[in-house]
Amino acid sequence: NRMKLKHKSYLFRIYPSKEQESLLSKHFGHCRFVFNRFLNERIERYLNEKTSLNYYDNAITLTELKKDDEFVWLKEVNSQSLQASIRNLDIAYKNFFNKQNKFPRFKSKFDRQSFKVPQNVSVEDGKLVIPKFKEGIKLILHRQMEGKLLFATISKSTTGKYYVSITCEVEHKPFGKTNKYVGVDTGIKELATLSDGSSYENIKPLKTKLKKLKYEQRQLSKKQKGSQSRNKQKRKLTLVYEQITNIRKDYLHKIS
Repeated sequence: NRMKLKHKSYLFRIYPSKEQESLLSKHFGHCRFVFNRFLNERIERYLNEKTSLNYYDNAITLTELKKDDEFVWLKEVNSQSLQASIRNLDIAYKNFFNKQNKFPRFKSKFDRQSFKVPQNVSVEDGKLVIPKFKEGIKLILHRQMEGKLLFATISKSTTGKYYVSITCEVEHKPFGKTNKYVGVDTGIKELATLSDGSSYENIKPLKTKLKKLKYEQRQLSKKQKGSQSRNKQKRKLTLVYEQITNIRKDYLHKIS
């Protein structure tokens, strides 16, 4: 079998300084603003003129916006990340019209935050180096990457943790066909049961967290809607969900 090129992503935790957190916050906010503004423009254009806008229309408008004194703050962040937001919007539109997804929705600052860095991404001396962050952001490189670095997506979870997903181009040799099949059934008691009879147990830390999840869900149901205590409990629940997701991902990576 011949080698093929494919994309492979690596997720790492990053630890920005307070100053870097502030700049990351601007990137999240400015990219969200661009996405929402041009989503609104596309909707308005269609409602008023029954015509549509594309990526290039939006990109030209963005360039003009940045020249306007009212929007000069857009220059504070990586311009390519702003353009990537328009590209993401364009892809979301195409997916909708191809019936592959729902209509794009406006982004909220209360959702998981993210922005894309389309190029000029590198890892040097344990730091992530991207445009506007030349001094580098501290990164925990818990596994070696392979291939050519293409782009990165910086994200902030709802629990306040920062991550980078780095996508690389790697050579991939497809496995030969065996004409054998196996079914996988995932569950709560067992992590996975295969059709050949073998199974993988849920590991102890996961069992503990699943019990805690049930407890926190019960606690949430007792809280009054709209209250501060309910919001606080929601954050606790979100944290447990995040911990379960991380444990599952780590375990699946080890057994697969």
